[in-house]
Amino acid sequence: MDVHRCRFVPYPTSTINAVAFSHASAPNKKGKGPSTLRLAVGRANGDIEIWNPLKGIWLQETIIRGGKNRSIQGLVWTHDPEEEGRNGQKLPGALRLFSTGFSTSITEWNLALGKPRRHVGANYGEIWCLAAQPRRQDLVQAGHILDETKGDAEIEFAQHLVVGCADGTLVLFSTGDDDLKFQKILARPSKRKARVLCIAFQTRNVIVAGYADSTLRVFDIRNGRQLQSMSLGAGPRGGPSEILVWSVKCLPNGTIVSGDSTGEVKFWDAKTYALSQRIKSHEADILDVVTSADGNTVVSGGMDRRTAIHKPMGKQGQRRARWAEISHQRFHSHDVKAMATFETRDMSVLVSGGLDSKLVILPLREYGKENSRGLTPLPRTPPLQSSPSQRLIVSWWDREVSIWRLKRSPSVVGLQDSDCGLEDSQAKKLVAKISLQGEESITSAALCSNGSVLAVSTVSETKIFNLTIQSPEKSNRIKVQKLQCPATLSAEGAKLLQFSPDAKWLAVIRNDSSVQVHRLTKEETDIEKLVFSGQFAFLHRLRRERKPSLLECGSLGNYEQSIDKVVFSADSRILVTGDLSGNLDSWVLEGHEELTLQTVQTNGIDKTSAIEHSEDEAVSDDEDQPTIILGQHWMRNPAASLLPKLPSAPVVLSFRPLKTSDASVLTNGTMTVHPTRHNPNPHSHDLPRGEDRLFALTSEHQIHEIEVLSGKLSDWSRRNPFPNLPPEFKETRDRAVGCVWNVAVGRERIWLYGSTWLWMFDLSQDFPSPSNEAVNGHSSSDGALISAETPRKRKRAARDKDTGAGSRIADHESNLGLTSDIRKLRWKDIDQSKWMEVGRGQSSDSDGQEDDDDDDDDDDARFLDNGDSLLALRRKTDDSPGTNGHLEDTMDLDDSKATRDENTLALSNNEKGSPYWHTYKYRPILGIVPLGTEQEMENRAEGQDGDGYGSSMSIEVALVERPSWDTDLPPRYQGNQEWIK
Repeated sequence: MDVHRCRFVPYPTSTINAVAFSHASAPNKKGKGPSTLRLAVGRANGDIEIWNPLKGIWLQETIIRGGKNRSIQGLVWTHDPEEEGRNGQKLPGALRLFSTGFSTSITEWNLALGKPRRHVGANYGEIWCLAAQPRRQDLVQAGHILDETKGDAEIEFAQHLVVGCADGTLVLFSTGDDDLKFQKILARPSKRKARVLCIAFQTRNVIVAGYADSTLRVFDIRNGRQLQSMSLGAGPRGGPSEILVWSVKCLPNGTIVSGDSTGEVKFWDAKTYALSQRIKSHEADILDVVTSADGNTVVSGGMDRRTAIHKPMGKQGQRRARWAEISHQRFHSHDVKAMATFETRDMSVLVSGGLDSKLVILPLREYGKENSRGLTPLPRTPPLQSSPSQRLIVSWWDREVSIWRLKRSPSVVGLQDSDCGLEDSQAKKLVAKISLQGEESITSAALCSNGSVLAVSTVSETKIFNLTIQSPEKSNRIKVQKLQCPATLSAEGAKLLQFSPDAKWLAVIRNDSSVQVHRLTKEETDIEKLVFSGQFAFLHRLRRERKPSLLECGSLGNYEQSIDKVVFSADSRILVTGDLSGNLDSWVLEGHEELTLQTVQTNGIDKTSAIEHSEDEAVSDDEDQPTIILGQHWMRNPAASLLPKLPSAPVVLSFRPLKTSDASVLTNGTMTVHPTRHNPNPHSHDLPRGEDRLFALTSEHQIHEIEVLSGKLSDWSRRNPFPNLPPEFKETRDRAVGCVWNVAVGRERIWLYGSTWLWMFDLSQDFPSPSNEAVNGHSSSDGALISAETPRKRKRAARDKDTGAGSRIADHESNLGLTSDIRKLRWKDIDQSKWMEVGRGQSSDSDGQEDDDDDDDDDDARFLDNGDSLLALRRKTDDSPGTNGHLEDTMDLDDSKATRDENTLALSNNEKGSPYWHTYKYRPILGIVPLGTEQEMENRAEGQDGDGYGSSMSIEVALVERPSWDTDLPPRYQGNQEWIK
């Protein structure tokens, strides 16, 4: 694979201003959180990211795009009370997301549509902060103080929102009745009009607000009475006279914890509101403070990039234990602006973000015993498209689209560099730039295969551009012209756009996840120009019954049925979409193209909502009368109901491309269907017969290959279940974001990539069976020897043992200098001794016991004991060292100093039969797109001297990297004895 490493493609990441979990901590509950647990991340460009923790996997599910002059400064979730269904059964309450950002209004978001649901103005100045009233049952589970009457204890009321404004006003809103209504003003502006910087609930009815005038004030939201005002004193000598209280939180016992501009963490008594202790933990402003569910840990983050951990010192249960800073570390390269925590019995994490735009996941309960983890700020869906034949790369961000042209690789035989219009000194050139009018940011863009049409969508509209590629002799520029497309295409926004490989169809996924296909035709005056004639069809999804969530988990509504992936087959006659729940919908293009036939629009006027949930049944009568477009029509795949539901959301969906030999096969003419008196609008019923194998990679990194037209797994997929995948690939924590195929010269290789890795799988081979390794004396992944006589028990996966952040820190890597395991002995029963882990109080044997929790089922155990003998007969049993997938000599495709002999050696080693290969050389990867025509691939495959070097370089790709050091950030705080600038 010939790789062009590209770092010129712009994609500026944005500051994280707010993070919020959808559920309150439940330290006494088993598992790693409810299925509806989500993390919302607000950025300075107005984007809101929705992350699914997935028991420690951390998948970025959705990005709700922002717009011009928009910013997210605060995020809160609320959980509505339980509802009563039609049959009298109780239904879980809705989970609702609210935000503020340098405006006078609160915005509630519709997650399924990716759009605002409502805006409610405070009309009392710019909102600086907001807080949600905790639910009563959440307070009970966490052991908080309750201040309510006997009647209030019997009813779970809707939560209230409290917002703080720039003029010092505190306003109370109600979220009851599925609405957001103004209730009353808790505090009016004072004479000084000090800004309200932070708010926290001490109890369900008492709030604590931090101001910009060196004060903390306590209010009762039931009557608006101010209970207390606490002064922080004067500012530091030589600095501002006022202290800014940037963050305030409350412990379960009512103790108030604040962080301010002096870098001090202050503790205030719950009853007397007197200052009990102050700790100088930071050299600059503390921007946020969070606490653990049990109240025994306080974490602060600030402008000095420190994350400081505080714990009470003294005997457990001591009334006046003194707090102390036990550790601090710099996990971020700039200011730490926002933090949030979530805890259950098996999960305990702290999420932080700031100016460096990356999320950091820290272990809270197991701090110092587990590694932290950084999540990439790059989007999960790469904002990249390419036209391989024209060597064009399209990238987009915010409201701007850039089009680049790359120089041909010198390894291509028989082609000159001047063919692509670039001089010898130019490796790339910016040939066009498009800036969209309006305020909304781009949600998706698509470039057709010949590079002549570009489609761009926002949340409110879809725009089509015609790209005219001028000859290299003139200017080597691209002329961009906006096309006047029909209102059926442009009037609405879209979340996903995708052209078919033959550039005849455009798939449009609307905001409500409805599916449309629009036909492109050649213009009569210019046959080289493609236009949209208004011919389109609605594609109806299967109606599925939504599985109800548990009452205490809450409901996300139709969000999990939102379409996340769309892909065409290589012959453009099969279309497949995948949603966040793992469901696949498929359609096929029936009939032959006949340009002389008229379009019969029958179902275009009836737009059935894409997200409907009832029992599987035929949709409407309109779907039985399809829209016939030029003799063809899209119909539901006859085997659509047989397609298996994926265990989790797909992160990669891709059809196998047509091989060169398959693509050159010509059909035996086109069977024309003539109209008759009884059938004035005839159409052929010919179904696709091309490649229908769909490669699907889920968020849990399970690989499935599905034969779409038959609705079953392919032979390769049945022979290679999840346990057979390489262990290092299964343990990779960064999720995949895309793939590139290599099917030249009879190959069947797929290159998968994430933000920090690149893996190659050869689908013409089978992976080694894991049963061959679990034999006499073989060491397991944790170093323990496995005996042949020892019965194999179900072992919990390595990720199940951590608390949701990184992996466990090995003893030799720990700063303690001691092992974390001790042996508990009794002088009479030495044989009954057990190993225990320090800090857990449980024997190591308990971790090895069988777990009856269905959520922790390990797929490895299901396949290890079944079918080993059958697999051994159906696959190769070569256990030579060359099949382990680890190459001693790897190839730097961009290193000009690398010799041809070294490359040939590395590639020839890979040709010996290794079914997989990987590298961590490229990072962070924004995306990979293919380049070059089929003729170039054939020339490259033929080789220069017939020694195999050319055949190893059969595909050419552009790999776009966005290293963090290229990001423009404001100057950061430099403390004492810091020499790194």
